[in-house]
Amino acid sequence: MARDTAQAAVALGGGHGLFATLSALRRLHDDLTIDDLTAVVTVADNGGSSGRLRGEFGVLPPGDLRMALAALCGDDEWGRTWADVLQHRFAGRGEMNGHVVGNLLIVGLWELMGEPVRALDWVGRLLGAHGRVLPMATTPMDITARVRGAEEAEPEAVTVVRGQVEVATTAGRIESVALVPEDPQACAEAVDAILAAEWVVLGPGSWFSSVIPHLMVPGLRRALADTAGRLVVVLNLEAQAGETTGFGPADHLAALFEHAPDLTVHAVLVDSSALADDHERLEKDVAGRGARLVVADIAVPGEPRHDPDRLAEAFRRIVDEA
Repeated sequence: MARDTAQAAVALGGGHGLFATLSALRRLHDDLTIDDLTAVVTVADNGGSSGRLRGEFGVLPPGDLRMALAALCGDDEWGRTWADVLQHRFAGRGEMNGHVVGNLLIVGLWELMGEPVRALDWVGRLLGAHGRVLPMATTPMDITARVRGAEEAEPEAVTVVRGQVEVATTAGRIESVALVPEDPQACAEAVDAILAAEWVVLGPGSWFSSVIPHLMVPGLRRALADTAGRLVVVLNLEAQAGETTGFGPADHLAALFEHAPDLTVHAVLVDSSALADDHERLEKDVAGRGARLVVADIAVPGEPRHDPDRLAEAFRRIVDEA
């Protein structure tokens, strides 16, 4: 596609789901279908290396930001090498055990520069990243969830769990999620990117702890309502044990709209193998929102993860047919 038809895209999410989306969109960036690519990343992690650094230094958890930066590294030797370095996790038996090189690099630059966005831009320059990585908010936060049946003895009782790890692994059925604080300050650069984008991609990923939290940040929510960009929702390939046990594609979409009933969606992308008996319900729900259902083979054959090349082709099809 020619340069004068290239467009800006923003992807929102966290963890492995956002990594898959960015890996796919980077391919569109490389062939000039997209000339401006931005990741907006969930910053509520409280586990592992990220949780330890957050607790010790009072910073944003760097792990999902690091993964997004790694996804934007190029396929040349420089890009592959730096992606590997960024993702390297220390072994050993001491205090460094479990820490990730990229997490330490990001936190070190935050301490030196005192400004999260500027420091992330410097990491991106070092890596030769094909895009920009931004936090969804500028202060750390926690996710809480109202969960029904978390206690086996009281299957109808509703309890509240707090923390991304706790939400992701809870027993019972999550009914809703919220943020603490309730109105975190959205990253200004993330808001600007959404407002300027032709395309905004939400999902896939941990639905309640990585995807929906973006809709809980008031500034991002307003930007998603005000942008002229088309919103594409990418549904998960399967339910996630604990967080979305028993969910099909239509359940994922319903949960999204329960938290943001006024969200305007252009297209919903789902893997053909994930539909099963859910197809008719999903088709009806998507049509009821005035959106387009796009069914494609976007999974790695035989594995529950998205294939970046197949996902890129599905995105290209959506962009070309808009």
